[in-house]
Amino acid sequence: MKVAVFSTKPYDQRFLSGAAGSERHEFLFLEDRLNERNPALAAGCLAVCAFVNDELNATTLKLLAERGVRLIALRCAGFNQVDVKAADALGISVRRVPAYSPYAVAEFALGLILTLNRKYHRAFNRVREGNFGIDGLLGFDLHGKTVGLIGTGKIGLLTAKPLGAMGCRLLGCDPFPNPEFIGLGGEYVELPALLTASDIISLHCPLDRSSFHLINAQTLAKMKRGVMIINTSRGALIDAAALIGALKSGQVGYLGLDVYEQEADIFYEDLSGEIIQDDVLQRLLTFPNVMITSHQAYFTDTALRNIAETTIANLDDFEHGRPSSNEVKAERGTAAR
Repeated sequence: MKVAVFSTKPYDQRFLSGAAGSERHEFLFLEDRLNERNPALAAGCLAVCAFVNDELNATTLKLLAERGVRLIALRCAGFNQVDVKAADALGISVRRVPAYSPYAVAEFALGLILTLNRKYHRAFNRVREGNFGIDGLLGFDLHGKTVGLIGTGKIGLLTAKPLGAMGCRLLGCDPFPNPEFIGLGGEYVELPALLTASDIISLHCPLDRSSFHLINAQTLAKMKRGVMIINTSRGALIDAAALIGALKSGQVGYLGLDVYEQEADIFYEDLSGEIIQDDVLQRLLTFPNVMITSHQAYFTDTALRNIAETTIANLDDFEHGRPSSNEVKAERGTAAR
């Protein structure tokens, strides 16, 4: 089966080709990000393989269908970038990778917490310049602090485990309570209670209509002064512009973002020689208590191998007419946990 692979980086090509072998599928690797202006690039392909920042709205899907595309194989768990209802109406199957390595994302979230608190990055740069002073690097003990996890599925639970072992109090907010979280000593509360009680808030929920801008000016005002916020899930869970005032006032004391609402034209690209036009992102980068990474929490060899293997399995199942539990239908509404 011929497959157009959009938003391709060298590592995508290496892992997908390795998982597929030499004869199973014919890949057309494209660096372009898929949007409604370039579906012609997929002409002659039965399937399109897309990533988190590709734009699969109704117009894009219609143009793909007109060119014979019948499958969208997502290299990610989330599918908020796809108009699933439009895909259903056009007879296009949408299949995703529901799990690849929850450990990778959970470990990264913990790394952001530790780095922001103990300022590893700043200490590293100081020592390299011959400055061995530690003034300004003061942190706090995680032991005894309250951590609020918005979303306690696989990734949220794995983030909670080491924090619980360090002596943190664990609060969770999730419409689907996880018995394992309770087994860790975690306590489920409503969102307002979590916001007001938590010293650290970590986001591990999917993006949908109910969670869009979950963190905004109003919810920020309810948080503890000096709160730490971590987001390794989806950028649009947070109204990034609202963070600027909260950082300036000290309401937010630490901010770790691996995702950003307007990341599509920025993340995964080398813009070091250009003027970045996103004023909100540029302002966030000026704060010494903010750490922003380029949507890399998933980026381990294990995760990439798992993503490639599941993607190939999705292609194989579709080609041979087999049903798949990884297929996304409009009536599901949210991602499987």
